[in-house]
Amino acid sequence: MIVGTIGYLIATGINSTSTYFFTVSELMDQKVASHGTGMKVKGNVVEGSIERDPNDYLNVQFSIEEKNSNLNVVYQGITPDMFQDGGEVVVEGALDKQGVFHANTLLTSCPSKYEAEKEAGKTHPGTLPGYKSKSELDLKKINSLPKTTV
Repeated sequence: MIVGTIGYLIATGINSTSTYFFTVSELMDQKVASHGTGMKVKGNVVEGSIERDPNDYLNVQFSIEEKNSNLNVVYQGITPDMFQDGGEVVVEGALDKQGVFHANTLLTSCPSKYEAEKEAGKTHPGTLPGYKSKSELDLKKINSLPKTTV
């Protein structure tokens, strides 16, 4: 009986927290209605589609696209710094009956330009110039300094 109860709790926990992950074109091509079902959708923000409510800057409407398929998204909350036209985003939420995606989470990915700069030997915006890691420091110099005891 205990094993059955534990199995039931695991099964219901997995079902309640699982979400589907789609690209915009996969979501638009599917034949099954998924209105109200929790899901994640990945796409690129359509140029010029970002609109903010002038009365409440946290309300944002925009469109995402992938392979000539568009999805209108409504989001309320603080947008990430990398949220911009043409940027890649992943939204998590639900699709309503009118085909508008109501996102409760908005994630952006780091642009690929940072990877190209890293390969070319440039530093990432978060690195400190002239910083040496512990492996690069000369530990003999540190150990030769006078020690004081208290």
